[in-house]
Amino acid sequence: MLADDLRDLPSFETRWITLDAGRVRAFADATEDWQFIHLDEERAAQTPFGGCVAHGFLTLSMLSMMSYQVMEGIEGMSSSINYGFDRIRFVSPVRVGRRVRGRFVVASVDEGEGWLGVHWDVEVEVEGEEKPALVANWITRVYLA
Repeated sequence: MLADDLRDLPSFETRWITLDAGRVRAFADATEDWQFIHLDEERAAQTPFGGCVAHGFLTLSMLSMMSYQVMEGIEGMSSSINYGFDRIRFVSPVRVGRRVRGRFVVASVDEGEGWLGVHWDVEVEVEGEEKPALVANWITRVYLA
C-alpha cells in the first residue's frame, strides 16, 4: 500500500527556509569552502552576482530537511536514505538572506524486497524570483516497517 500512497502524493511545497549569513558561514566551515562569493559582501558585490550567494551545495543539502515535510504522516516507513541523483542543475544563485522552498513531485516508485525507490522531481524556488535555484531528479530509498 505504501508504494501506491507515494505514487498518489500530490505535488508538495515545503515551508520557506532562509539561507542567512549564519547558515552560509556554518556550511562554509563544515565544508571548508570559504570562497569569497559566499562570505565577503564587499568583494562579492563586484561580481556578476552583485553580493554574497549561498553555496549551491548548501541549497542542495536542504532537500533532506525539506523531504521530512513531504513524508510526514506517511505510515509504513521505518527509515529512508539518500540513494542518489539522476540529474542536478543549479539554475540560478540564491542571494544570502533569501528564502527558498522545495516543490516535490513523485515521478515513479520502484519496489524491492522491504524497500521502495522513490524518484522525485524536485525544484527549489527562490522567493520572488522567476527561475528556480535548482532542479533535480532525486532518488530516495524508503525502508518498510
